[in-house]
Amino acid sequence: MKKKTSRCCWPETANPISYKGYRFLAEVISYAVWRYYRFPLSLRMVEEGLAVRR
Repeated sequence: MKKKTSRCCWPETANPISYKGYRFLAEVISYAVWRYYRFPLSLRMVEEGLAVRR
């Protein structure tokens, strides 16, 4: 039986990312980062998307 491998590039011992002190929820920040890398968006367009989603 093959061992299931993770697609994540972080080692399993790494601490999860903390967004403590930011004004947006972690889910919203993660979504904005995903959109920034997935689509050809400028930083301004991502910021405007965060403002609308808030």
